[in-house]
Amino acid sequence: MKLGIVGLPNVGKSTLFNSLTKAGAESANYPFCTIDPNIGVVAVPDERLDLLAKLYNSEKITPAVIEFVDIAGLVKGASKGEGLGNQFLANIREVDAIVHVVRCFDNSNIIHVDGFVDPVRDIETINLELIFSDLEILERRYAKAVKVARNDKMYAKECAMIERLKAHLEQGKMAKTFECEDDDETTFFVSYNLLTAKPTIFAANVNEDSLADDGASNDYVKAVREYAAKEESEVFVICAQIEQEMAELEDDEKAMFLEELGIEKSGLEKLITASYSLLGLISYLTAGPTETRAWTIQKGTKAPQAAGKIHSDFERGFIKAEVVNYQNLLDCGTYAGAKEKGLVGIEGKDYVVKDGDVILFRFNV
Repeated sequence: MKLGIVGLPNVGKSTLFNSLTKAGAESANYPFCTIDPNIGVVAVPDERLDLLAKLYNSEKITPAVIEFVDIAGLVKGASKGEGLGNQFLANIREVDAIVHVVRCFDNSNIIHVDGFVDPVRDIETINLELIFSDLEILERRYAKAVKVARNDKMYAKECAMIERLKAHLEQGKMAKTFECEDDDETTFFVSYNLLTAKPTIFAANVNEDSLADDGASNDYVKAVREYAAKEESEVFVICAQIEQEMAELEDDEKAMFLEELGIEKSGLEKLITASYSLLGLISYLTAGPTETRAWTIQKGTKAPQAAGKIHSDFERGFIKAEVVNYQNLLDCGTYAGAKEKGLVGIEGKDYVVKDGDVILFRFNV
């Protein structure tokens, strides 16, 4: 999974990126301190892996990973080259979802580019820049298609669709709310890789006081949640500064720190939960003496396609899948014990993989 982090300058974007990835992107109290796109890869915390690895005495644990791409703070006019944002928008076209960091705290020592905090205005500023960037992509695509549309029905169809899509965006609407009329239009739409078509997770960055009640008493957070509900987006509350402090701690110290603050989950865990929920993702597991590993798939994926995540040969030569729920496996203590109790299912090509399935694939190529 790949997530792109966007936001205005000085909203805590790079501080959040640092805390999530420990990559050390420069963070300073002025716009445009992130000159190059920063990329960090983070392991998805999953206690199931540790428990299974102990059961199998695995030599290696390989968790699922998330790749974060952090770009320079965007300002009004970024899509037209204002500030430094424009050159980086291309870097987030390949992401699965956008994490939009929104400032939800007052601090006179930290400059706001518009002079004062207003989360909805800030969100709309960024959205408008993403819309402008998408319109630029569509203009280029239209210019190519229109040249051959007279002699090609499919290109003519694409031109008609682009005209509708451009009109939609020019009204300030996001591409994700555009309705394609048939499969051809859906194929065109997906190929454009529009920024405003991507699912969005809002990271409401608060001060420490608003963290304990998950932003319930913070009017800025309420405004973000109301906005996100209309967009069918996810929201999670985070204090980027606290996350950065926690990033320096060992796991046991981190747990104590969270307990002292009265918080159940770290920001990374909240973000992962929101990401998996928004994108409809689950993890299945493989385990053995060599390696215990998590594999991320879409909900509803059938066994052969899940096997294909490991290797294309597994999907091509799929015979069957031996499946046991990880908790049942742990409760029984051994795979043989789970099998004796009838908890290991022999599943075929139509089996829909569930979160927490421990699977042994049988295949022949």
